[in-house]
Amino acid sequence: MRIVSFVTETGERRLGLVEGAEVLDMTSERFPSALRLVQWAGERGALLAEAAADAAGQSGGERRALSDLEAPPAPGRAHLALPLEPPEVWGAGITYQRTATRYDEGAAETVYTRVYEAERPELFFKATAHRCVGPGAAIGIRSDSVQTSTEPELAVVLGPGGEIVALICCNDVTARDIEYENPLYLPQAKIYRGSCALGPCLTTVDEVPSPHELTVTCTIERGGERWEGRTSTALMRRRVDELAEWLIRDNPIPAGTILTTGTGIVPPVEWCLQEGDRVHIEIEGLGRLSNPVERLRRRPG
Repeated sequence: MRIVSFVTETGERRLGLVEGAEVLDMTSERFPSALRLVQWAGERGALLAEAAADAAGQSGGERRALSDLEAPPAPGRAHLALPLEPPEVWGAGITYQRTATRYDEGAAETVYTRVYEAERPELFFKATAHRCVGPGAAIGIRSDSVQTSTEPELAVVLGPGGEIVALICCNDVTARDIEYENPLYLPQAKIYRGSCALGPCLTTVDEVPSPHELTVTCTIERGGERWEGRTSTALMRRRVDELAEWLIRDNPIPAGTILTTGTGIVPPVEWCLQEGDRVHIEIEGLGRLSNPVERLRRRPG
């Protein structure tokens, strides 16, 4: 099943189930949001698909054309929203061979190559819901960064015990120059307003034969030019369930937490993000996440 959230013409947030070319509104007092679906399934030891089927069967809601909801967000227009408002978003890094070597610059060993070979993965806090954006909303370039990069990633939604309940496309936007200056600056490079895009939907695990056999494509459009990169989750060194197991060690997480699993696509420096760019991330079976790019303005104070 594919689960979406959308905003109506009057600004009301609704919960939807994608059925072919249509979206069934399955919002109810019992199931007001995707997060509540995940929580309900976890409380009962049920699959998220079972919770969605239960919600859809009781809704009697109206249907909308999916293509209408895919319009860019605008006041007075119905549009797709952040599929789930995650209580926490965590990230994993250096999980693909290419990202393990991109920082080396000829050095025999760096912190990046060491973590790639280590038993313990790199895990870091990435975002909360108010730092995330959904389909069509703008991702941000920090006001103090000149080299901010898109990082297309497979992400997973976790239940209360760290079990994987759904998959989603993620753009882990990163101020590359700030991270390169000093690895201790990683939180500033990773965590800021508009630094994480998620969407277009939650895809339940029963829809995906394996998270380790998916093609990932990233396209950056700039004026009449475009750059494209492609990889496969088959090139990941660590399994997704292994990353989740490390995340929850002595670290209780709330249901609905999202874990991003690292990137295997690194755009060249000349394709670091610029205001006005548009980024498309497509993962086989999970849909296409598209976002415009804006430069953040430093707020006074």
